[in-house]
Amino acid sequence: MAGIGSSNYWEDLRKQARQLENELDLKLVSFSKLCTSYSSSRDVRRGDTSDTTPLLNNSTQDRMFDTMSVEIEQLLGKLTAINDKMAEYTNAPGTASLNAALMHTLQRHRDILQDYTHEFHKTKGNFLAIREREDLLGSVRKDIETYKSGSGVNNRRTELFLKEHEHLRNSDRLMDDTISIAMATKENMTSQRGMLKSIQSRVNTLANRFPTINNLIQRINLRKRRDSLILGSVIGVCTILLLLYAFH
Repeated sequence: MAGIGSSNYWEDLRKQARQLENELDLKLVSFSKLCTSYSSSRDVRRGDTSDTTPLLNNSTQDRMFDTMSVEIEQLLGKLTAINDKMAEYTNAPGTASLNAALMHTLQRHRDILQDYTHEFHKTKGNFLAIREREDLLGSVRKDIETYKSGSGVNNRRTELFLKEHEHLRNSDRLMDDTISIAMATKENMTSQRGMLKSIQSRVNTLANRFPTINNLIQRINLRKRRDSLILGSVIGVCTILLLLYAFH
């Protein structure tokens, strides 16, 4: 009965971990979309020329960012606590016979937690950097508008300066987007390469651990090589005969 109870406890921990991981995955997707749309929405707000529209209206998206950050941090904390309980369970007496399988499962959940934590901090850092840059640009633009309003002069030089400033800001945003795409592609390729290396290492380990499988693989390779040579020879002879017949 104790073993059944321990098994149920472990399965309950795994169930809680998977549920938290699913919630985190959905939250991180929404969080990433919020951060991506932040800059463009700020551009729309700054494009409104109405006197009643403020230059920096961060009441909605900033509140959403703060709320989602707190929710994700709480979920990460809960998932960390579940992983710690799973680690305590693997070290408990009576689990030695299943320790290898339990440790493999625990490591997989730890890797998922680490990936989600890294993704959250990366997205949050990008959002804060964009917000800081947008606030700075908005402040500069507000100073320019204030100067224009106070002087009452709508001269050509000011207009050209504003257009140039807008072009530079757009170029900077496009460059940031390009760099983000390149970094994401690099991380994806690095992850795939690590996965392929891990698979190759496991296959080699399995082959070394079971000599019979290794010998069978070598025999299959030799037979494939022999069949290739035979097939090549047959094709060569047939080609020569066809050539002799064609030019006879």
